[in-house]
Amino acid sequence: MVVVGVEQVRVEVKKGTVKLAVVAHDASRHSREKIVPLLRAKGVEIIEVMSADQLGAAFGREQTAAVGITDAGLARGVRAIRLERARSE
Repeated sequence: MVVVGVEQVRVEVKKGTVKLAVVAHDASRHSREKIVPLLRAKGVEIIEVMSADQLGAAFGREQTAAVGITDAGLARGVRAIRLERARSE
């Protein structure tokens, strides 16, 4: 359903299983360079909404720069929540 961490997300993106990626808005330049070009090249939508600390906490880690969502239904749900929040702002 989800993979956590830049390296794990890269592996799954290369396999074509990532439907949506969440990248921490404060991810290091090095982490961003490792993941963002690959996500774009594979046509994976990227959401940047929280810090690495917040993203990590959501998945039981101290921090993480990226999370890949591999479940299509979960990806749709996350997109819907994001759209709903954008409309209410």
